[in-house]
Amino acid sequence: MDTRPAAYAVIIEQGKILLTHWTGETHPERAGWTLPGGGLEIGETAEDAVIREVYEESGYTVRLDGILGVDSKYYDDGRDRPFHSLRILYRAYITGGSAEVIDVGGSTDDVAWVPLEDLPQIRKVSLVEVAAEHYGLAH
Repeated sequence: MDTRPAAYAVIIEQGKILLTHWTGETHPERAGWTLPGGGLEIGETAEDAVIREVYEESGYTVRLDGILGVDSKYYDDGRDRPFHSLRILYRAYITGGSAEVIDVGGSTDDVAWVPLEDLPQIRKVSLVEVAAEHYGLAH
């Protein structure tokens, strides 16, 4: 079984949430809007990982304001090996930068501030719903 620890930021300002568009990589049918964040590199803390990932995927620098929640999912859906995803969700605030994908050619191809009322209609990964629940938003 493969295990992937990852950290993501939930950034909400003026009724909008910052989302990045995941390409789906080798599975474009799975593409959708997600939270900025991603996997921890060896020797990296979860806090350092989410700060790095937010910058790479969105162009923004952030300040973290605590853990919002943890999401743990086990997948055995026809992959070569079962997969365990452990995702830490942080509340974060923008401290600088502007909306642009810095890590061009990676798994992120767009960044946007999405109005919270539009969340039910957009194509998104399940992590966005998990974050909305942890944040107390009903969708």
